[in-house]
Amino acid sequence: MTADPASAPDRRFAAFSHSAFLRFWAARFLATFSTQIVSVGVGWQIYDLTRDPFDLGLVGVIQFAPALLLVLVTGAVADRFGRRLIMGLAALMEAACAAALLALTFHGLASPMPIFMVLAVFGIARAFFGPASASLVANLVPAEDFANAVAWNSSAWQTATIVGPVAGGLLYGLSAELAYGVATALMLASAILVFSIPKPEQRSETEKPSVETLFAGFRYIWSEKVVLGAISLDLFAVLLSGAVALLPVYARDILELGPWGLGLLRAAPGIGAIVVAVWLAGHPIRDHAGLVMFVFVALFGLCTAVFGISTVPWLSIAALALLGATDMVSVYIRETLIQLWTPDRVRGRVNAVNGVFVGASNELGEFRAGTMAALIGTVPAVVFGGVGAVAVAGIWAWAFPELRRVKRLERRM
Repeated sequence: MTADPASAPDRRFAAFSHSAFLRFWAARFLATFSTQIVSVGVGWQIYDLTRDPFDLGLVGVIQFAPALLLVLVTGAVADRFGRRLIMGLAALMEAACAAALLALTFHGLASPMPIFMVLAVFGIARAFFGPASASLVANLVPAEDFANAVAWNSSAWQTATIVGPVAGGLLYGLSAELAYGVATALMLASAILVFSIPKPEQRSETEKPSVETLFAGFRYIWSEKVVLGAISLDLFAVLLSGAVALLPVYARDILELGPWGLGLLRAAPGIGAIVVAVWLAGHPIRDHAGLVMFVFVALFGLCTAVFGISTVPWLSIAALALLGATDMVSVYIRETLIQLWTPDRVRGRVNAVNGVFVGASNELGEFRAGTMAALIGTVPAVVFGGVGAVAVAGIWAWAFPELRRVKRLERRM
């Protein structure tokens, strides 16, 4: 069927016609925005205290560790007790952590240890927030509008991760207390929006908690090859192509752009992703979804390799923008497939596993890039990662024919 041109603009915003999704979208944007402010503020504050780069590395590890250690719990809780409730409580806990950072800063700090303790609690809250929020979307919009919701949800995340650090830096420059105060207020607003969402219908887990129910997410992913292929494809492609971690080297030593250039390089992937996310909201992928995903993962690797070898600033920025754009297409397809191909009763547990895989691929990808750059040089490390991502796309297309043959994002039940 051919869509009526007059109605096309309306379909671009189809997900927002559901008030529950509009509140969810705003809540997630505010939560991500405030998290970025906290991350920037904590980084500056800890480095001011210790002048030790190792402590900056601990900031990321401390926040990621709870998601890994609690992976069997966070998703199960979301499936059993309600995703809206868990998301709202997690946002309240994050607001309390931001308020604690505000109080610590106001009274003065002589050691980063109190900050690390607050970040550990903040990481626990984020570990519960992630699978609950990722799973809740599917309960707020009908299946025909879900792909549109994924596109807008991704655009909110990308926008917040671009603008949030800038706002965090400006606020912290004025006052550390102001930065943490704004973050607290925004996170509280996020929690209020979440609790204002009408309680959605959800097929909650009814079985008695056991080891078997805790591992249900892993079991389902292993048995459903489409979901397994989508999650593992992202894991290994991102693991191999961690070019973002080496952007300071390119900005300073290779492209000789300085700090302002580093800002441009960091912003370029997000800008490309936002443009494509908005485009996908009005032009959803309706056919050959699996094949399209493999093609764009390969293009993602190719753009990484082009960036790796480029010594021309405009080409490097363009390659990073295209890198973000191609990654957005594969993320859009992957996230839609995972949600729509997963039964609602185990969606939280599957999203908990997916969240750990995504976090691990980013963290380990940066470690892989840094280690290889130290051993063989920065440019070979980035190019190797890009070529590796292209190879992963080809290998996975062969190893997961069920995923390659997926045509429509909606599962045929």
